Amino acid sequence: MKKVLITGSGGLIGSECVRMLGKNGWSVVGVDNDMRQQFFGAAGTTRNVVRDLIDTMPQYRHTDIDIRDRQAVRDLLEAERPDFIIHTAAQPSHDKAASIPYDDFDVNALGTMNMLVAARDFCKDSPFCFTSTNKVYGDRPNYLPLKELDKRWDYANGLDGIDENMSIDNCLHSVFGASKVAADVMCQEFGRYFNMPVGVFRGGCLTGPCHSAVELHGYLVYIVICAMTGKEYQIYGYKGKQVRDQIHSHDVANLFMEFYNAPRCGEVYNMGGGRQNSISILETIDILDGMGYQLKHSYKPDNRIGDHICYISDLSKIYQHFPKWKLEYDLPRIFGEIVDARRKQ
Repeated sequence: MKKVLITGSGGLIGSECVRMLGKNGWSVVGVDNDMRQQFFGAAGTTRNVVRDLIDTMPQYRHTDIDIRDRQAVRDLLEAERPDFIIHTAAQPSHDKAASIPYDDFDVNALGTMNMLVAARDFCKDSPFCFTSTNKVYGDRPNYLPLKELDKRWDYANGLDGIDENMSIDNCLHSVFGASKVAADVMCQEFGRYFNMPVGVFRGGCLTGPCHSAVELHGYLVYIVICAMTGKEYQIYGYKGKQVRDQIHSHDVANLFMEFYNAPRCGEVYNMGGGRQNSISILETIDILDGMGYQLKHSYKPDNRIGDHICYISDLSKIYQHFPKWKLEYDLPRIFGEIVDARRKQ
């Protein structure tokens, strides 16, 4: 039986990977110490997800070690020596990081370094997937030529999306973006310097019904929650026309499996829903209204620091390297699944 080690196993992507690989006959070692609750309060906890994994999946073994604990990480990797590593554990909030810069850097950068060194020393040839972020590009996407449409911003020069050639230099990243840059570049370096099969996946808006969404993280699920519960949603800047491409956690997990089957050393991929799954806040409000949920919202003209005006992932490199992979979730299916899951709660 093959073994996978998944950090952040109670989170959106981690738990999706646990379930997918467990159902496919893998032994799964999960690492999650519920720091989301520390970051975001009770609404952000992963505890219930972890409990469900323990109760329903006999292939799953859980450990609550802290990835900042170097010796604990080394002991775990030495004992388990997994065939595959999926590293999703992180401080994930663009905004929260500014108020907790030490915690943000220690989790995102130091924790990733701990994972990389232990992997090099105990399972060097095991494919390693790292969930990076499009925030490594900082606000550089905002310098692209843009045009304002009725309900969204878009690229003025016909650009389909942003590819991996965009510079990460000379721009405003946010504290979160900077800590993820450190982890991102170190993953590339371990891949190339030590010839390790490390893949760096720069995610846009990752979503799905298992997201423990809060105002500071988990945009799409959070806005659905607001619409369904009558809670007011706050829009920050850009006239509510800011655009993100949405990718479902199932499609992310499938992509990680494609990387496992055909790994490369230190390769970087922009990972999102692409143009077909791109949507603005105003367009989101319209979709929810069409589903019978009218969103109460207010508007502040000041945008979040470093926030993207329009970010759509160019998936060309992913399709080139992994021709068997495809997006299975379009926007209607994503919205429908999130709404159905919230109705059952």
